[in-house]
Amino acid sequence: MTRHQNSIASEALKGRAATSRDSGRFERFTRADFSDGWDIAEDVIVERTTVSDEVPRKAINYVRSPDLPFDRSINVYRGCEHGCIYCFARPTHAYLGLSPGLDFETRLIARPGIAQVLERELRARKYSVATMAMGTNTDPYQPVEKDRQITRDVLKVLQAFNHPVGIVTKGTLIERDIDILSKMAAERLVRVGISVTTLDPRLSRKMEPRAPAPARRLETIRRLTRAGIPVRVMASPIVPALTDPELEAILEAAKDAGADAASYIMLRLPLEVSPLWQDWLDTHYPNRATRVMGLLRDMHGGKDYEAAWGKRMRGEGSYADLIAQRFALATKRLGLAVKTPPLRTDLFRPPARAGDQLSLF
Repeated sequence: MTRHQNSIASEALKGRAATSRDSGRFERFTRADFSDGWDIAEDVIVERTTVSDEVPRKAINYVRSPDLPFDRSINVYRGCEHGCIYCFARPTHAYLGLSPGLDFETRLIARPGIAQVLERELRARKYSVATMAMGTNTDPYQPVEKDRQITRDVLKVLQAFNHPVGIVTKGTLIERDIDILSKMAAERLVRVGISVTTLDPRLSRKMEPRAPAPARRLETIRRLTRAGIPVRVMASPIVPALTDPELEAILEAAKDAGADAASYIMLRLPLEVSPLWQDWLDTHYPNRATRVMGLLRDMHGGKDYEAAWGKRMRGEGSYADLIAQRFALATKRLGLAVKTPPLRTDLFRPPARAGDQLSLF
């Protein structure tokens, strides 16, 4: 396969997974980075992260998918600096007129004020409580959260309302919020999913360049569970012929760290993710590219990706069945094949505000 026409000099891409900022699928014109022949080392511009703000009109995003165990979510950031090359959320940047490639991991959008919008929505008379999901699109604990603290603001609102929440993250910054999460966990109002894709730090640095190292994520599982916060390990995504040999080892390491449940999803390559992934694969693992893509296509009827419900998460066929069997055997042996109890919804109460009339009953 050929490299992206818009590839950028490698010196500028330290800590980045994508190598191009190809235009999104909605753009009429194609943008291209090119050399005019006058490039010298001193002129290389490193791809820095920029953050702009968006005034949120709504906080809760309702979803209707039989593949998902939730029907609502909150996304406090658009784009993700972790830069995981395989991220299925990359195509969402195209809706903003930005590239699902480099723009997704370098041009972030924060949503300050979303906690106040969320509070307004939770107070609506017609609101019916159910578990809120965070981290289903982009990571709520990516590096920018350290300064912005928007995720923490949202958690404070959810805690005040006794609202259940499920959090998915690779970010160790979640440890900062143990004070909130441990209290919510004591009321069975929170569960956390920690994604561990590989135990190989070199592979992780190439594939998810600004995410915490695998060993550090395992330590996060340990610290959360010691604080009484239940954690599920997410062996996701499983990459055929690249990370799949590690499946049992990942589950064992997470169990040793304190995880009480597990899940997995196969690598998904929707829309612009497929060419980005194949370019990355051709760059870092050219000798495995044919095997990886061959197995993926076998699971999706000859296509890079099948978006149909019931098929997109785990694929079909002999290889998909083999991974499912391995996962089932390993989780049963490790005591991770458990159905976790649902989070509580009966405690939900809008907190009183200054000036509210007190009830007589």
